[in-house]
Amino acid sequence: MFEVLKEQVKEFPLKSGVYLMKNSTGKIIYVGKASFLRKRVGSYFTGNRDIKTRILVDHISDIEFIVTNNEYEALILEDSLIKKWSPRYNINLKDGKTYPVIRITNEDFPRVFRTRYIIEDGSDYFGPFTSAGKLDTYLNIADKLFLLRKCKGKLKKKDNPCLYYHIGRCSAPCADKISQKDYMKNVTKLKKLLSGDSEGIVKDLRQSMKQASRELNFEKAAEFRDLIKSVQNVGQQTDEFELEIETRDYISCVMRENLCTFSVFRFSEGRMDDRFLYRTEIYTGVDEALTEFFLHYYEDGARIPETIYLSEILDVSLLEEFLAMRSGKTVKIELAQKGKHFRILQMVRENAAMDIDKRFKTISNIEGLEELQKVLSLSKLPKRIEGFDISHLAGKHPVSSLVSFYNGIPDKKNYRKFHVKTLDGGIDDYESIREVVARRYSRVINDNLPKPDLIVIDGGKGQVNAAYDILTALGLGNIPVIGLAKRDEEIFLPKISEPIVLPETSEGLKVLQAVRDETHRFATGFNKKLREKDIFLSELEKIPGIGVKRSKNILVEFGSLENILNAGEDLIAQRAGLSEEAAENVIEYLKNNTKKVKKN
Repeated sequence: MFEVLKEQVKEFPLKSGVYLMKNSTGKIIYVGKASFLRKRVGSYFTGNRDIKTRILVDHISDIEFIVTNNEYEALILEDSLIKKWSPRYNINLKDGKTYPVIRITNEDFPRVFRTRYIIEDGSDYFGPFTSAGKLDTYLNIADKLFLLRKCKGKLKKKDNPCLYYHIGRCSAPCADKISQKDYMKNVTKLKKLLSGDSEGIVKDLRQSMKQASRELNFEKAAEFRDLIKSVQNVGQQTDEFELEIETRDYISCVMRENLCTFSVFRFSEGRMDDRFLYRTEIYTGVDEALTEFFLHYYEDGARIPETIYLSEILDVSLLEEFLAMRSGKTVKIELAQKGKHFRILQMVRENAAMDIDKRFKTISNIEGLEELQKVLSLSKLPKRIEGFDISHLAGKHPVSSLVSFYNGIPDKKNYRKFHVKTLDGGIDDYESIREVVARRYSRVINDNLPKPDLIVIDGGKGQVNAAYDILTALGLGNIPVIGLAKRDEEIFLPKISEPIVLPETSEGLKVLQAVRDETHRFATGFNKKLREKDIFLSELEKIPGIGVKRSKNILVEFGSLENILNAGEDLIAQRAGLSEEAAENVIEYLKNNTKKVKKN
């Protein structure tokens, strides 16, 4: 198919337009735009494709194109088709969390606290803060200096104030110890501090310090001195939010493998008033991903700023035209390479990078793999781990599972099942391991498949030695193999008596346990299905006119009781090769014995 598509693309025109990639069922899986269709689509079939492009191309069975008059029309058409078809490999944006911000609530007597969520209720937000220390310093100053209330929800009037008032941490508006006018003066001062305007606050604190000294209240004077230092120190840190009044968006994206996070910080009136993270997976380049992001993010034209700053180089002329059409005003898109805008973008990019790190940790366990490499003296990081387990019930239906882990997480497309064939009803875990390891790695050799970096056997010394002997006989003795025994979670190496014992908190042990547990789950599940088929077959054989052969035909065609009952007599007769009378007998028997069959 690859070569067929490659030849097909050679016939594409050298004109602007949109291309639609389809899978084997004819479903559109990707929509893209191009200045020159032949060149752009042809690039998917060159020899220099990265992993993301290979994944996409592996699923393509056909490609169509639509010619447009110019690239801008292609941009608009691409956007329209993505909305219409929601192709799998175009980006699908999802919100994620980001750095904390400080919130001052929109209430008669506002509260101040940290949060990660923006609620559009008129509250004021300051941040985000990449440094938890800076955020804590601001809140500590607010706690000591501005005495805003701590109680949550609507202010309830009390006869006596709470403990915070008595220790000098609240002005007690609940007990009318401060008027709303004076309370709001403190709120205004706090907002100035959070906006970077600390000069007036420092001046007031110095006057209070001098007054306390004149009154010989040196302890209070020292407290004011420390507050002055805190305000000055936090103010000396780079304040990325002191900008001009015009509205600005700052956008950056960070990618790792096929994961991508877009980070957007929105500024107005000299400060950041909102921020967003959008998570997605991409299978194309950063330029196409950013273009798609623009179309999604600004499509309704409701909140398009005067200027958009990007951390990535992009041909922006078409996007500026698109935004102007949506907003009815001129919009500048600029690449910030130095100065304050560059500093803000660094923070925006860091925001996205941290989110990528968080996402990547949820799908991999590099720390555990690094520990295994060290503990097991492996020559390289065990990115690809294959695990084996044997399952049977009193020797009946002996099976084995092979599971595959990549970067410490299940790689289910490479799972395999084995019927153990050599035991003839006997029970011999060692011989079972020898058989399935021999079958698996003989195929690895014959088909030139990738070899694992580590093999994990569910068992102890006997099982791991059995596997090692077969690998050595196949000339694959250089592949590391270990056994993990369940009772004490001991790690056994071939031909070595003493096991390795890792602490329960070990990330490396967690990886091995995950592999072992998954092999066990997969093997026992396979064995259970085989037992259920036996029960089902025995029930089918009881039906008049249905023998062993026909029972197997029915099971192969329909697989389960529910499927048979849903199929109906005509379809059963047709697919299983039964007479109408026999098919009627099947339906009647199963309807009358459904509870019995399910119970078995």
